Order: sequence, then C-alpha cells, then structure tokens
Amino acid sequence: MTIKTVPTTPYSDQKPGTSGLRKKVPVFQQKNYAENFIQSIFDSLEGFAGETLVIGGDGRFYNREVIQLAIKMAAANGFGRVLVGRGGILSTPAASNVIRKNKAFGGIVLSASHNPGGPTEDFGIKYNIGNGGPAPEKITDAIFARTKSIDSYRIADVPDVNLDLEGTHEIEGMTVTVIDPVTDYAELMEQLFDFDAIRSLLAGGFRIVFDAMSAVTGPYAKEILENRLGATKGSVLNFMPLPDFGGHHPDPNLVHARALYETMMADDAPDFGAASDGDGDRNLIIGKGIFVTPSDSLAMLAANAHLAPGYAKGLAGIARSMPTSGAADRVAEKLGIGIYETPTGWKFFGNLLDAGLATICGEESAGTGSNHVREKDGLWAVLLWLNILAVRKESVIDIVRQHWATYGRNYYSRHDYEEVDSDAANGLIANLRDQLATLPGRSFGALRVETADDFAYHDPVDQSVSKNQGIRILFEGGSRVVFRLSGTGTSGATLRVYIERFEPDAARHDIDTQEALADLIAVADEIAGIKSRTGRTEPSVIT
Repeated sequence: MTIKTVPTTPYSDQKPGTSGLRKKVPVFQQKNYAENFIQSIFDSLEGFAGETLVIGGDGRFYNREVIQLAIKMAAANGFGRVLVGRGGILSTPAASNVIRKNKAFGGIVLSASHNPGGPTEDFGIKYNIGNGGPAPEKITDAIFARTKSIDSYRIADVPDVNLDLEGTHEIEGMTVTVIDPVTDYAELMEQLFDFDAIRSLLAGGFRIVFDAMSAVTGPYAKEILENRLGATKGSVLNFMPLPDFGGHHPDPNLVHARALYETMMADDAPDFGAASDGDGDRNLIIGKGIFVTPSDSLAMLAANAHLAPGYAKGLAGIARSMPTSGAADRVAEKLGIGIYETPTGWKFFGNLLDAGLATICGEESAGTGSNHVREKDGLWAVLLWLNILAVRKESVIDIVRQHWATYGRNYYSRHDYEEVDSDAANGLIANLRDQLATLPGRSFGALRVETADDFAYHDPVDQSVSKNQGIRILFEGGSRVVFRLSGTGTSGATLRVYIERFEPDAARHDIDTQEALADLIAVADEIAGIKSRTGRTEPSVIT
C-alpha cells in the first residue's frame, strides 16, 4: 500500500485572501505547510470520489514541487482523474476553461497572480469550484477553519509524474493526464472572436506588440497572435514563462510595464499595445499615444462587444467591482441592461454569470472577462479589442474619444501604498469608519460630502451578505474617494485609494488625470490622514 497518512500540526496563518492563500516561498517551504493547506481543501469538500481535478499554475518558482504534491494527495484522497498542464503550466483563465469543458469537480490553481516570483518571492494556492471560478467565501471559510485543526494529511508514496511529456499515467487507481495547456483555450477564443477579420487587420499592416512579461500568457499569445492570427513574428515579447519572471514584477501597469508604455508613446509606435500578468488574468491596453484605463476599457468593451460573434446577441448585464469607476454604469443605462456593483474579488461575479444576469465583468485592477469562463482573462480582453478595431477600422484613440464624447469621461486613478505597517493601515481604516456618521454634509473646499459608508454587498442570487468591503466617500456632483486594504499582498498591508471625478464636458476631456483629481487627492489625505498615519509622503504605485 503506497498511500500514507502523515501526522501534522496546524499553522495559524492559512486564511485565504481574495484569491487563495498567498505567502512568500520560504513560508510554503516550511514542513507540511503546503500539504496542510491542500489537505484542508480536500477535507472541506464532499462528493469528489472518482471525480476529475484540474491542476496547473503560472510557472513561478516552487510551482512544480507543489503540483507533484497535489497530484499525489489527490490520488490518496480518492479523486478519479487529474488533468495537469504540460510543464505544470495553465493560465488562470485556461484552467477555468479546462474545468468547465471537462465538467471537472474543481481545480487547484498555483499562482500569486501579478506578484513577483522567485526563491524568496511570492507563491499561492487557490481552489476553483466546478463552474471554473474561485471558491466562494463559504468554502474558503471552511478551508481556513480546517487548517486550524488539521492533524494529518494523506499522500501517495509514488515517483513524480513527468510533467513535460503529454500522456496518461496511473497513480493508485487515479488517472493523471498531462495536457497541452494552450489548445483548448485557443479553440475557445476562435469561437468567440472573428479571427478572419483580425487576420485581415494584421495583414493590412496594423502593428501590435504584446508583452507577456516572462509569464504564463506567453505560450498562449505566441500561438494565437502570431501563429493563428498572423501577427509579425516578434510581436509577442518575453513569451517564455520563467520561474522568477526574468527578475521583473509581472504586473501590467504603467510602472512595471513602463517600456511598453514608452514604446506606445513614440512617434513610430505600433497601432496597439498590450500586456498580461503572472497568471494571465489581467491586461494592460495602450493604443498609439493613449493609455486606456482598466475602468474605461471595461466600459468600451461592453459598449462594442456586439461586434464580436460571441456577443452579437447583446449583453445580459455588466458587473463591476465597487472600486471600479462608474464608466460602465452609463453604458449599461444606455443599453437598458443591468449593472451590478460587487466587492473586489472575481468570485463575486460567479453567481451573476451563472444566473445569466451579467455577461461582461471587470475590475479596476486590470481584470476583465465574460461568461466564457469564470475568471478574468487578459488575452480575451486583448482579442476583443482587436476584434472591435478590425470591425470599426478606427484607431484606439479615436474609439476612446468618441466614447468619452458619448458617455462623458470618468477621470480615475488608484494610489497604492504598499507594505504599509499593518497596525497603521488597520488604524487608518478604523478611524475612517469612526467618521462615517459625521462626514455627510461636510465641505472640503468646493467638495461637499453627500454620503459615506462601509460598502456591503447583498448578492441578488444567493442572498448572501459581504460586509466591510471598502470605505466610500461620495461627493455631490459624482466624485468619490474609496479606501480599502488589499487582500492580494504577502507582507505588510497594501492601502489602496481610488479617486474618481466624472466630467461630462467634452471640452474638458484632455486634462492630465492627476491634475484633474488634485483636489480629491488632497481631500483624501485630509480625511484619512494617510501621511500622518502611514509615514508615506507619496504612493508606491499610481495607476
């Protein structure tokens, strides 16, 4: 008998965040740390005997080792089949697709998303349910509860599976199939988008550049953009996934993708630029001479989605995270469809998508997606943009300006204060909560507070309630400031401050964003005491 039951002791710090458990690699390398969490996942589930489990990750450091553990533990716990991406690779949206296509019971996705990778950097484990989406809070709460009392884990004492060779293996009566990580995803994209129109666009001299940031989207972008759509060879940069992402931070924003931004702002820039993150679920969109904010991109994709075959019948609704700008709200209003405001975290979109209430979803943190999977999807957003550009035969900047002229512009920026002392960050939020009752009616220069609250979400599908999702301060005229602590970091706390101002006047759509938001930025510090409480004089990252 090769199945072993191994005694263990609990760790106290295994509470999943907005998308799984994320810690530094040395934390996961502690004795039984990863094993405890994986066993706690299995112990929190029911009815999976003989069922299929999907396993994959973004290729970061420690990915392969934990995949081998997960395979052996799945066998010992009674799964009937495991599907694993070749080389351990599966982008997060591709993993969601594999789960859905194969009617799997669920999946284990190994990623820390846009966080750095390497021997001393970040690693993560999350569980996705049978619809392909991240586990809801009732499951992650059960997993966390189990981690606090776990006393043993089960594992098959067998040799490692060769992850680099496609094919089938048997482990203790469980079938392990190593699959091509790209094929199924590429075929899904061909069903959603007009590849012939995009090929024609590219064949006509339209130039693109896609920075895969030495992360998981590289093989997908190389196959789809260059091999299937005919983009010039070399259009996909940094396409080889590396355990440390080449020493770079795989976050597609204007700081970590600065080289792409500068390329797109040059006089001889390509027509379209894009990037994706560590696990392939985020995107950066830059046209020649213009950066498209994620909030604007969501609104513009929704307004034009009918131009792609997969969405030709229209949208059921649009969902956005609470901190995301209200640009999509005006699109939904014009289309006469529902708009849903959820907490941050893609898992909150799952119920809306499954119930057919929403078709396209998005977050200001560079995540957009649709009902084709149950994760945000970076390359999907890029392909939808290309489909729109191919049909409209206009430049990115022209599409953006026409959208603003039609709907108004939401000046929007996010200020991140990273690795802030946790006590200081929690104290800042607590102080804001103490002010909520007295803020309405107060004036700060020309800005007058209309309402202030701690956002709570009432799910229209299952009636669940998620409280304490972010402090909102709304001013008369449509401006607002939002404060929340991120759940995606691995050390200290990340304070995110979201600043938004709506401008209906097209004559005022060319102001520098930080200048347009200057008064709100000052008021945000005045109300929250960011400088005095954190000691930070400026954000770590501005997007």
